[in-house]
Amino acid sequence: MASNQGAWLDGKGHKLRVAEADMPKAGPDHIVVRNHAVAVNPVDWKIQDSGYFVKTWPLILGVDVAGEVHEVGSNVTRFKKGDRVAGHTISLMTQTPQDGGFQLYSRLVAGKAAHLPQNITFTSGAVLPLALDTAAVGLYSTGGAGLGLPFPSLTPKPSNKVIVVWGGSSSVGALAIQLAVASGAKVVTTSSSHNFDFCKSCGASETVDYKSSSVVEDVVSAVEKLGGEFAGCYDAISLPDQSYKYTIPIIEKLGGGVLAVVLGPPENPPSSVKAASVFGINEMTHKIWEEYVTPALEQGKLKCLPEPLVVGKGLESVQAGFDKNKAGVSARKVVIELQ
Repeated sequence: MASNQGAWLDGKGHKLRVAEADMPKAGPDHIVVRNHAVAVNPVDWKIQDSGYFVKTWPLILGVDVAGEVHEVGSNVTRFKKGDRVAGHTISLMTQTPQDGGFQLYSRLVAGKAAHLPQNITFTSGAVLPLALDTAAVGLYSTGGAGLGLPFPSLTPKPSNKVIVVWGGSSSVGALAIQLAVASGAKVVTTSSSHNFDFCKSCGASETVDYKSSSVVEDVVSAVEKLGGEFAGCYDAISLPDQSYKYTIPIIEKLGGGVLAVVLGPPENPPSSVKAASVFGINEMTHKIWEEYVTPALEQGKLKCLPEPLVVGKGLESVQAGFDKNKAGVSARKVVIELQ
């Protein structure tokens, strides 16, 4: 009989506590995964510091998992026990510990998981889920709620769309570039100069140094150089001093458009800038998980980027992962191996 342990957060400001956890049970539309690797995102340590989002303590955080299917719900036909998968857990939405990632076994909605090809390690697969969902919601939502691009394809047709991704070497930025290119769009992105090659490997057509004193003009020039229709900006950083002071004037100079943001929206943006707040838990992305992710990984058209930075093994290393991510990482994603 399998038993479970989790890395519990007992309250705001508490360090993680590794202890026994109830064994998750698959509902009709769920799978339970025996986790081999889990990844850390900034949202994890920010919640630890602030208590934000959590309504009931203690809770098991974590949203990025990769491992083997342990149990399959009655409505699920896409997976069977033993399948290698990566997926997005949603305890932040359900407030239920069994839906958290930082444990030995996690429950996932089947529509938020995909098979991992044999040549993709669990450690690499764990970098994808949250970033993929967050990027997808911002890119594909319509009606001003996102950039309105067509869904990704294994054989994309040029769409004549050009977008700006601010923060292309971040986890979400790297996935936003890849998905936008798979949607037939061209991408201008920003990063430090030492990450230009990384951003090009994700598919960016033009890269601009965000530290340049003329970064706004440089990005505008790069967009105009590519031609086509400016579809908007995906701001993967979404902070007033680090991005909004640049992304808003970029959009204004390009004639207005959507600014997709992953944190709190800018205060009182000009009328030509439509701020769209991105929340990465949305059923619209199920189609991508079900139809695109696995074949794209198999064909090398979706890459597990940024590459994993393994900080330890076992649930006792998750707190070290929080600390490492908070200290700052560049073009890498913090991962803990569990098996």
